[in-house]
Amino acid sequence: MFFYGRSVCFIGAHPDDIEIGCGALIAQIVDQTDILCVTLSDNKKNPELVDLVDEHYRSMAVLGVPAEKIILGDFETRRFPQARQEILEYLIRLNRSFKPDIVFVHTPSDIHQDHATITQEALRAFRGKTVLGFDVIRSSYGFFPNYLVGVSEEEVQKKINALAEYKTYANRYYFNPEITRATLIRNGALAERPYAEGFDILRVIASFACTPNMEQ
Repeated sequence: MFFYGRSVCFIGAHPDDIEIGCGALIAQIVDQTDILCVTLSDNKKNPELVDLVDEHYRSMAVLGVPAEKIILGDFETRRFPQARQEILEYLIRLNRSFKPDIVFVHTPSDIHQDHATITQEALRAFRGKTVLGFDVIRSSYGFFPNYLVGVSEEEVQKKINALAEYKTYANRYYFNPEITRATLIRNGALAERPYAEGFDILRVIASFACTPNMEQ
């Protein structure tokens, strides 16, 4: 099965979310399609995270994402539920301006209030679009990927290298390279591939064809 998108949007709540959930996939497709990585909070209000924005840009650069394809919003961390309407309107504007074919957001299994709010509002904002959910291991409970994308050793290593740019989080268990690799191996086992990035299906808009129709 092949999937196609002229434009693909990755949406996360905080710097590091997109890389944790989708880093290997981004490394795979960044030179093949138009992508946009949108993070709704820059975490600047937390004095312990002063380097996080720079680390995010460096991390994305490792994956091949140029600065002009990165958007950082200023929604306040842990306050997303109170800003639900503003987030919905932000995502609607994003849908109208970027017009993505495929959208990646947090899995519905994620219990972080900011992550959950993004997913709920994204399903409203991106009606008629394919939406897939990615896993951020520290806050997901019950996540089981049912959409698996095979990735290469090189793409796995790029994801590991990208996460290594987050010096702020160097001691967090979920930034351990062995955990990152193990997760990709486990997803790969489900797909009968050496490695895979795993997602869950929130909505798929598709048409059947015996051969890919690149004109669609």
